[in-house]
Amino acid sequence: MTGPVPVPPRRRLPDGFTVRLDPRTRRRDGGATLLGGSPLRLLRLTPRAAALLAGDRLEVRDPTGAALAARLLDAGVAHPALAPSAVGDVTVVIPVRDRPAELARLLGALRADPRTATLPVVVVDDGSDVPVAAPAGVRVLRHPAPRGPAAARNTGLAAAGTELVAFLDSDCCPLPGWLDRLLPHLADPGLAAVAPRIVPLPGAARGWISPYEDLAAALDMGTHPAAVRPLSSVSYVPSAALLVRRAAVGDGFDPAMRVAEDVDLVWRLSGAGWRVRYEPAAEVAHEHPAGLRDWLRRRAFYGTGAALLAARHGSAVAPVVLAPEAALTWALAVGGGRAGRVAAAGLGGLTALRLARRLRRPGEPLPVALATVLTARGLAASGQALARAATRHHWPAAVGAALLSGRARRTVLAAALADGVLAWWPHRARLGPVRWTAARRLDDLAYGTGLWAGALRARDPRALLPARPPRTWHAVRECRPARTASPPA
Repeated sequence: MTGPVPVPPRRRLPDGFTVRLDPRTRRRDGGATLLGGSPLRLLRLTPRAAALLAGDRLEVRDPTGAALAARLLDAGVAHPALAPSAVGDVTVVIPVRDRPAELARLLGALRADPRTATLPVVVVDDGSDVPVAAPAGVRVLRHPAPRGPAAARNTGLAAAGTELVAFLDSDCCPLPGWLDRLLPHLADPGLAAVAPRIVPLPGAARGWISPYEDLAAALDMGTHPAAVRPLSSVSYVPSAALLVRRAAVGDGFDPAMRVAEDVDLVWRLSGAGWRVRYEPAAEVAHEHPAGLRDWLRRRAFYGTGAALLAARHGSAVAPVVLAPEAALTWALAVGGGRAGRVAAAGLGGLTALRLARRLRRPGEPLPVALATVLTARGLAASGQALARAATRHHWPAAVGAALLSGRARRTVLAAALADGVLAWWPHRARLGPVRWTAARRLDDLAYGTGLWAGALRARDPRALLPARPPRTWHAVRECRPARTASPPA
């Protein structure tokens, strides 16, 4: 296991650094309250903070504005809004093993882009059967025997002589402008890493699974920019393409991990207080598996990493995060018959009432409508998470229960149908429901198989266990910029 990452410097966001509210963030109470982020939270702005954030943008001009901007970033309700930057002091590190054609394609793409043509490139040959020959202008380092992608990246990291390092896997091909859109994020001294969106490689081989993989690739974190941290909508970013600050990542990846080493690094950075960002405006193409057997094997391999993460990060890898009252509400609604559904409705009403009391401002009536909407959204999200866990993470247990009980069978079938439809609906114009659902079920079967195999191999069930949400998920936070001058914890 590699050593701890350094602590971020106590430096504020620089003047000129601009943040913009996420379009999904809602302003209430005349702009004094923000509702958004992941996980969802309510931020109450002090009058001073509300005056600074008069519109949807905030440009840092002084320490107070810097503190407020940092708070908005860390809450996930705002994102950096920065102009593209010229390529700076960056070394490209490429780990490779037995992929000469893919490596040549990647190097060609780097040299064809005027923005990256002159960057130093370090290729780490991780024990290829035929050693990589050093192309002109490229430094090649070789491991005599394969040591894994984490160790290969670390070798390149140690050899880089620049402040910033861009990791690119050999089966990737960066699209023009990718680095220009990542570099401005490093103006934040508390940022350790930023990742682009991974998109399908044009012209790559295609198979039956390819239309689904184009829309639901495990490496694609979606279309929205995000703060990256455990238990959020973007809880990790892949190391297939990643720009890092050398001073932040320390020794780099854990070489003992042959899978999920990128998730581990991101979570160690987050735990140390660094920020990590996802920037979908930057794109790097990736050659996804086209054969069904290779694709299933890759998905199962990813699943085995959960046990390794659980040993290092505990409940951060939990397959479902659920508040006790939400779990009880769904248990009553699904398994309690008519009386259970009535009790579930009553429990939901009590939850909304408790939340309304917490949201209430002094001298104002209870915000019952807002509390009801938030409670309903929370229950819907938890129900979707439970359905996903039943069909993906816990499918062996779900199948066993379905074989023994008619009610369990109906519940599992309903969960599988609901999960498939909800996930397919945003992509309905590009792929039919039958093909989508069939591919999604295969995806879940493969990942769940790897998950259980990894847990059994490690003799550690933590990757299978649910977790309670952190207390901060339930807090109504007052946004006081003067209290957020230091880096986030």
